Amino acid sequence: MTVRARVTAVAGVALTAAVALGLVVMYLVQVGSAQRTTEDQLRTYAAQIEQSVRSAQQRGWPRPLPAFPLDANAQAQVLAAGSTKVLASTRALEGLGALYALRESGPSPVRGAAAGPALQGEVRVVGTRAVVGGHAVSIITWTSTDALNQVNETFSRLLLIGVPGLLLLACATIWLVVGGALRPVERIRRTVTDISAADLSRRVPEPAGRDEVGELARTMNGMLARLEGSAARQRRFVADASHELRSPLAAVRTALEVGLAHPDRAPWPQIAERAVRQSTRLETLLQDLLLLARADDGHLAHRRDIVPVTALVRDARAAMPEPRVPVELRGAAGPAEGCRVLGDSQQLERMVRNVLDNAVRYARHRVDLLIDGSAPGTVGIVVADDGPGIAVEDRGRVFDRFVRLDASRERGSGTSGLGLAIAKEVADAHGGSITIGDAPAGGALVRIDLPRVAG
Repeated sequence: MTVRARVTAVAGVALTAAVALGLVVMYLVQVGSAQRTTEDQLRTYAAQIEQSVRSAQQRGWPRPLPAFPLDANAQAQVLAAGSTKVLASTRALEGLGALYALRESGPSPVRGAAAGPALQGEVRVVGTRAVVGGHAVSIITWTSTDALNQVNETFSRLLLIGVPGLLLLACATIWLVVGGALRPVERIRRTVTDISAADLSRRVPEPAGRDEVGELARTMNGMLARLEGSAARQRRFVADASHELRSPLAAVRTALEVGLAHPDRAPWPQIAERAVRQSTRLETLLQDLLLLARADDGHLAHRRDIVPVTALVRDARAAMPEPRVPVELRGAAGPAEGCRVLGDSQQLERMVRNVLDNAVRYARHRVDLLIDGSAPGTVGIVVADDGPGIAVEDRGRVFDRFVRLDASRERGSGTSGLGLAIAKEVADAHGGSITIGDAPAGGALVRIDLPRVAG
């Protein structure tokens, strides 16, 4: 069954059951009320008969007994206490024996033999005991159960006619309401079915309301936007990676083909040196790509060691080849000495080294390195150069993969444009951040902030 059919069936049955239960409870309340009202009226009738007898003692019992003004169907008999002798009765019962009698041991009237032919249908009987003129008597009053029959007929019609009609009306209403509520979901489903991996630019229709369906549509559109961006980045990444891998391979192949074309005159030592250099470039690029793949899977910082920041910075500086400009470790700002972070020391060292390499590549005269421990709970590693700097509009883009602000110069240096992208992935994996600003000397200032470990 569809959701629409299930909701209609369940809600219709539940509503019908609730209404039927309410009718049954109402029926029981009405029947009880009618019974109590009838018995109270019969007791009132008995009290009126007793009062009329008391006021007419010298003349004896009134014959017939007075009728009950509130119920024309009410009848009464006065019997001698403990016997079936009829002392007086209403006009319709004159000449008949006792239809009911009160036993001394019980409060309820007992049906007599004369009641068979005289009483037709169901009646409600009340018996009371009284002492009139010094004689104990029983006053039996009864009436037909027309009121109860009316209640039964009314509720029977409601149960047999009203409840099925209510069920049909409720089911039809619920079917239309649920169908209207699910109509946007069906439009969303059809749109999602038509969306393919080749075209993620389409979006599902968003209802105007702020209900759950609208939130679902907006969430799906957000997901489609993220998938579209991810697919675009993946295609760009594959294209750039293919180009980067193809360049050194083409260089090695060209050198070898030239050497093989003139094997006697070819400078084989130079060809081998060039092949080694391009192979090293390929190996570095593959390692970078594998590291970024691990970052995408969330497995970059799998080790969690306590790393002293000062030793980390010094090791990263020492692991660099002799730079073309001096890299100076300036005095620490704030209580930086003894600051420690939690993470993978090798990845953190590579992050710092990549930032230093980028700074050295663009610096004119020097690169300054500073550890900043003035901020509570974090420790900063600041790298500043005196190069041309990075424009404000490019400061977010330089962390994208295979991005070069000066493509010709970067390709000539053999870099792949992954250094700052890897640095940002490492910082993010360790709960930190990396930002770019303006250095005092006019170049770029790169600041890495990492959570500090207490103690």
